[in-house]
Amino acid sequence: MKIIVLVKQVPDTWGERSLDSATGALDRSAPDNIIDEISDRSLEVALRHKDETGAEIIVLTMGPASAAVALRHCLAMGADSAVHVLDDALAGADVTWTSSVLAAAITHAGFDMVIAGNESTDGRGGVIPAMVAEHLSVPHLTSLSEVHIAADVVNGSRETDYGTLTVTARLPAIISVTEQSPDARFPSFKGLLKAKKKPLATLSLSDLSINPETSFGSTGRSTITTVTRRPARTAGIKIVDSGNAGVELAEFLAAGRFV
Repeated sequence: MKIIVLVKQVPDTWGERSLDSATGALDRSAPDNIIDEISDRSLEVALRHKDETGAEIIVLTMGPASAAVALRHCLAMGADSAVHVLDDALAGADVTWTSSVLAAAITHAGFDMVIAGNESTDGRGGVIPAMVAEHLSVPHLTSLSEVHIAADVVNGSRETDYGTLTVTARLPAIISVTEQSPDARFPSFKGLLKAKKKPLATLSLSDLSINPETSFGSTGRSTITTVTRRPARTAGIKIVDSGNAGVELAEFLAAGRFV
């Protein structure tokens, strides 16, 4: 079985995040970028199945050159190979663009199953797994807290407000897991040494037969037209009771359309 795990490099959640004032997009030039924790958990689900069956695990990411560090981390954890979709035209890609490119890369590699996190800690879109599944015309099971993989079927549990659902799909399929999935293992020293020799392929859009101009236009399917920083907070109005505080408060609330 060939399992592809979608991973993503994100700014460290404990670091300071900022937006690019020119584009409105998240500034990813910070030196403290790390692999997303949910990506680690997704890979752990795949690796546990590999431990039992010897399945082939491929990690796939779309991102800047620095994302190769995240892929090497995954290889050190135990993935067999990695694929990095790297192209300057992908800067600022929206979810429609991202999902179609990832689907093309998955098709290029071949797969029996795809595992992803339910949502990344930077974008918080939570739609990529389902959108990729639609591009590939395969079933998808999202937001799973437990996963059981068999030869031709995958089962999982999904927590809802009304109880726990048990869901099933025949392979090939795409699943996404939540933070309730198992904690990821740490790369061993032996794994770190092996990771340096494992294959890491870099693919451009042309390698995937994608023309960004004809497929997405020059800026993708969504465009930020203006970017404005949040204005600094100013001091509020202090009302001191000198006999008419009630009237002043009522006038303030009425002026602000609070009442």
